[in-house]
Amino acid sequence: MKFSDFVVRDAIVTDLDPDASKEEIIRRLCEALCDAGALSREHLDDIVRALIKREELGTTGIGMGVAVPHTKHPSVDKLVATVGISPDGVDFDALDGEKVHALFLLVSPTDLPGDHLRALEYITRQLHNPTFARFLKQAKTAEDVWVLLEEADAGKYASH
Repeated sequence: MKFSDFVVRDAIVTDLDPDASKEEIIRRLCEALCDAGALSREHLDDIVRALIKREELGTTGIGMGVAVPHTKHPSVDKLVATVGISPDGVDFDALDGEKVHALFLLVSPTDLPGDHLRALEYITRQLHNPTFARFLKQAKTAEDVWVLLEEADAGKYASH
């Protein structure tokens, strides 16, 4: 599995508001997925609620300036994700207490749990590379983010 398999290029957001709440951030990223045609606007509120409910179980702010909010939802027939960047960082209740600068928001079908886990594993593995994580958090445009994802898919940041 690669980023290009599930990240929706036209939904990447690189100007998340540092004063936005966790719910506002999740909604903004879901709206970007709707605008790109990857999520149905009819299900937007329900998907946002599902993501918030998942956050209530335990934060997806995994530390090192990164969060991976995720949920499964019956309205999607394939895994979709977007990337959100906040140059100033947002408060996402991260495990290490630090602000979050890069988010991967993932929505997957309820009947493909293996794909959901593989995507989470792939994201996490790539983010463990400090060079990739640093470049991602510094990305200024959606194109910058996409190029980094393509480089990661090509193995540029693979652990040796």
